[in-house]
Amino acid sequence: MFAIVTIAGQQFKVEEGQEIFVHRLQEEEGASVSFSDVLLLDNDGSVNVGTPLISGASVNATVQKHVKGDKVIIFKKKRRKGYRKKNGHRQSFSKITIDSISASGGAKKAAPAKKAAAKGADDLKKIEGIGPKIASTLTEAGIVTFADLAKSTPEQIAEIIQGIRGNHVTDTWPAQAKLAAEGKWEELLKWQDELDGGRV
Repeated sequence: MFAIVTIAGQQFKVEEGQEIFVHRLQEEEGASVSFSDVLLLDNDGSVNVGTPLISGASVNATVQKHVKGDKVIIFKKKRRKGYRKKNGHRQSFSKITIDSISASGGAKKAAPAKKAAAKGADDLKKIEGIGPKIASTLTEAGIVTFADLAKSTPEQIAEIIQGIRGNHVTDTWPAQAKLAAEGKWEELLKWQDELDGGRV
């Protein structure tokens, strides 16, 4: 039996007992985590395809450890301009073990899925610099409310969204989220007028 599931913005084909590396999760080492964005289930040849997700299905896993990938060197140079810039980057990952795959439920439609995801969660897209893709990735990592985002550091947020293309500046996101969580919308909107994609 295997499943195709979305974890931290990426799709994985998983089986029970399998160990995989995913983008850094918020959970601590040894914690149990459940992923409900199951796109497909194959139970000994019986295939169930979601539309887009399978209602009631889930993949349960345990976080083994948090690690960093190999260093990647980024070197930029403009000839005859005296411009040289060298940076190193190590992607943060979480190693997880797939404990079980729950196949209960049938296919569910996209609209109800969005309503279910929105229940009890805040609209993170109200934060300057956060778009639909980033909001979805943060939700996958367990950051679903303004309060959750306010408790996170810019470095932690940057690690979670590193797989998303673009130059994302997360410095002001926790402070923006704190104002939103406290209901200080006028103060937040005034500040956001001065920001450029999250930059001061």
